[in-house]
Amino acid sequence: MAKKSTTKRSTNDHELVKLSVSGEIIPAVWPQVRQYRTGGDGVMRVLPGTGGICYSHQIGDSAYTIQGDHVEPGVTIKHPNRDFNASLNVLSCIGNDATLISGAAKGAKGTVCGTHGGVEHVIIDFPEGTLKKLCIGDKIQICAHGCGLAFQHDTDVQMLSCDPRLLSKWGITWRGSKLHVPVTHRVPAQVMGSGLGQPSSHHGDYDIQLFDEQIVADYDLASLRFGDLVAIIDADHSYGRRYLGGAVSVGVIVHSRSDVSGHGPGVTTLLTSRSGAIIPKLDPKANLGQLLKIGRWRRRTKASSRR
Repeated sequence: MAKKSTTKRSTNDHELVKLSVSGEIIPAVWPQVRQYRTGGDGVMRVLPGTGGICYSHQIGDSAYTIQGDHVEPGVTIKHPNRDFNASLNVLSCIGNDATLISGAAKGAKGTVCGTHGGVEHVIIDFPEGTLKKLCIGDKIQICAHGCGLAFQHDTDVQMLSCDPRLLSKWGITWRGSKLHVPVTHRVPAQVMGSGLGQPSSHHGDYDIQLFDEQIVADYDLASLRFGDLVAIIDADHSYGRRYLGGAVSVGVIVHSRSDVSGHGPGVTTLLTSRSGAIIPKLDPKANLGQLLKIGRWRRRTKASSRR
């Protein structure tokens, strides 16, 4: 007899703590004093990278077809105090509300759409009209909500860095003990690079290498967009990010491709199962922007649509 299908399972969201964390908009970052990044192909390039206010690219835009390296869409923030920045990165969850608390756009609202490891940045989506009013140094406060989120039953599916609001809009369904999750892409763990071996998956990201043209074609990785929800096959993120046959982890694309060996579009973890209790379901609509109506899916006024 087949197991009964249950579309919804309760979570412990009523137990979660909401806590303020904050940072400030940082300038665009350049790698030390080097003018060039040397790619895996041996070619030296000068391209925009992390940090700053990105006016040209938003959630929903291509993370592959871009003249940039580790570009973060929207606004990048960091706290100048190292300890406070650690709490900003660990406690901020994808989908959290963010509010400008200084500057010309004070009071404007945005949405957390990524955390970037190594540089330890938090990335926030704001409307285009707000972006034009922002300045380097403007302060942003986040209502951190989601750390500790879990399903209230016996399951081998962990949640990390996920706002309950995102979870409720994702369209996940339970069928017996398996969680069926909409994703835009399946990615083999063999191409995962920078970020492997970190002792925790509760912040930062790790990168999809795009140097094998056959794998890029087989898995349609050239169509990756900022905000895409993707499944990493044979990857366990329970206690750090590692290869494990049969495991499945799901995350969101938070920064663009890179030509540097070991690097590529970054994935911040949202779900993981070491036993493979996550079943990815391909769905082109499985993008953070479409689910939360941000980035290229944000409703525009008539005035903005004429520009």
